[in-house]
Formats: sequence, C-alpha cells, structure tokens
Amino acid sequence: MISWVAMDRMVERQRATDARYRKQTAGRPLRSAARPLREADLLAKLAAFGIALDRPTLERLAAQALSAEEITQSLWEQQAEPHPRGTQSDWIWICLDALWQRWLPDVPSFERLDDRMQAGYDQLAAGETVAACRMWLTAWTDVRYLLDKAGLASIAAFDARFRGSQSLFNWLQDLGTELWNAGLQDGEFLTARIALCDEGLRRFPAEDALLTENWRRALAGSYAELGDTAKMEGLYRTWLAADPGWGWGWIGWADCYRFARRDRQDLGRAEQLLREGLAIPAVRDRPDLAERLADLYDEQGRAAEARAVRRAAHRPAPIVATVDVRAEGRVLRQKTTLTFGGEGLPLKQLSEVLADLQDPALPVSARRQKVGRNEPCPCGSGKKFKRCCGRGATP
Repeated sequence: MISWVAMDRMVERQRATDARYRKQTAGRPLRSAARPLREADLLAKLAAFGIALDRPTLERLAAQALSAEEITQSLWEQQAEPHPRGTQSDWIWICLDALWQRWLPDVPSFERLDDRMQAGYDQLAAGETVAACRMWLTAWTDVRYLLDKAGLASIAAFDARFRGSQSLFNWLQDLGTELWNAGLQDGEFLTARIALCDEGLRRFPAEDALLTENWRRALAGSYAELGDTAKMEGLYRTWLAADPGWGWGWIGWADCYRFARRDRQDLGRAEQLLREGLAIPAVRDRPDLAERLADLYDEQGRAAEARAVRRAAHRPAPIVATVDVRAEGRVLRQKTTLTFGGEGLPLKQLSEVLADLQDPALPVSARRQKVGRNEPCPCGSGKKFKRCCGRGATP
C-alpha cells in the first residue's frame, strides 16, 4: 500500500492530463486545495469533523508521529463517533498536513520528504542537475532526522513506514549518481557524495549487499576524482583484502585509473588491477571483469588479447589436480588432470586452454592431492591408485 501523499500526487498528475479522470474525481479534495486557504479556514474544516486543534496540540502530536497521515489515523481511532470515511474525510489529513507545513516548518514529515524527493526528480527532468542535488541534500537531512526520531535501523524498515512515491532504497542510489554528475561541475557535490556514502555504510552495515558495494565504489571513486588517490587505494586494498572475490571491486578500482582525468589516467595500472582480479580463482562476476579487460585491450588496439580474454571468460574454468608419486623423497611420477565439469570442453578449444594456462591473468584453481593407495586414481582411469599412477610408490 502506498502513502496518502503518494496517492494524492498520482491523482493530481492524472487529473492534469486526463479530462475523463478529472471529471470522475471532481469531488475528491487534494492537498493543492488547501494552499489558498487561511489557517482559520483549515481549523474550521477540522472542527466540522469534531477535531479541535491549536499549535501546541499539533506540536505534541507531531512529536509522536512521522507524518500527518499517522496523526490522522490516530485521531480517527480516538473519535467516539467517527464520521464515515469518504473522500470528504480526506480534508482531515489535508488540513493537518497544511498546518504542519505552516506551523512546524523545521520539523520534517514524510509528506515534506516526499515533496522534496519529487521536486528533485522534476528538476532532473528539466536538466537542472545541480538544483536537483541541492534539493535532494535537504531531503537527505530530513531522512536522517526521521530515521533517528523513529529509531529505524534499516532502509527496509524506513520504506515499510514511509511508503512514498519513491522508495528510500532506490532514491539513495539515484542521489549518489546525481551527486557524481553534479560533482563533475563542482567538487562540493563530490564531498557531499563522500559524506553520503560514509554515513550510509555506517548507518546500514547489514543492508543489501549490492547497495553496500555500490556505496563503496562511489566513495572510493569520489576520492579519486578529487585527486586523493592514496585514500582511494587504501579503501580498495582494505575491502579486497577482506573479500578478494569481489569482482566489481576490482573493476571499480581499475576504473579509477581508466576513466580518470587525463593527467591522472593510468591504463597500465588499470590493466594490472583487472588481471589481479581475474587471478582470483573464485572471483565473482568474472565475465564482467574479463569484458572490462577486453574493452581496455580494444581501446589500445590489442584485438588478439581482447579476443583471448573474452573466449576464456565464456568457458568453464578448469581445476588442475596434480598428483605426485614419491619414493624415498624423489618424485617418481607427476600427473596433472584438468577438470571442466558440466558438459566438459569442446576439443577444438583444447589448444586455447593450454595457451591460457601459461597466462597469469587467466589462472585456474590448483590443488595438490594426497591419495590413498586403495582410493580411485585421480587421473580418471577407473583403477585404484596403487594399480595406476601409484604403481611402484612406497606405501
């Protein structure tokens, strides 16, 4: 279920473009109808529903609620003889919201937050990125106030109570993106983006993993764009030491050099980082990593290397199992098995695999096995180890 302010916005927008809908909903009041009304008019409408209100009373009610909608629902429950809930009863919420905006301009509400979020989207649609970011930074201040006021510890908990025209989860990512765009014109927005990501990571440490990773990349990328390469390097080293399998972390790190301003661009360093990421046997999003490296090669006219990287990314990575047969400290025999799993590997690709095994950027996972004499031989012959590769080995 969406909030009343979100529904009000939808109805008003459809009315503006749909004459038939406008006629169907002609009797339904909207928030816009309260704008020209005096405070006395608003209070009189509330009194018609049996609600006596003054500023101290609204201050007390607002201290316990996050929106005029929540106050309205509470007042309905307290009515000894509630009026029938029809479209005209919407005036209760409309009047409370209007009075909150006039009497308590420094107290955020969900209605005001929704308005500021949507105002930012309208400015973006008009090409006013900087203005949108300034509006959204005031909205972010409201979000933090509301989080603290309600003791909400997660984005999901906030969205469950907010139910706005936009979800906080999606809006935060849009805010980060537009702060970057505005930051390319004015560094103050990159500084604001750093503060946003820092606080997001601090407030929501157990939030959605993708959002956390996106915040990390945005944080490091903002430092890099501001010229603080050392800070960016330190962040990625720390994150990837803890989680070396984070494929998009390697991509983000490399991007800080590949897409940097010309005086700070370092394609060699970008290539090195992408190859290091591909060298992690269990790295996540390997195809994306490989595609990034292939694109880098293409940009430098290294088409053959680009094709090799793309080929390797679209076939299963082999596991190399090496068995040493030893006697009296000497290696009598060594056998290596490549296992591709699934449907295996087409024979026509065998020569490519052998070449790739020599490339440190395209490693395979390796393990050295210790095999019992009566166990199946790891070479795949079907014989016991002592009858095959272990023949002649000392027990």
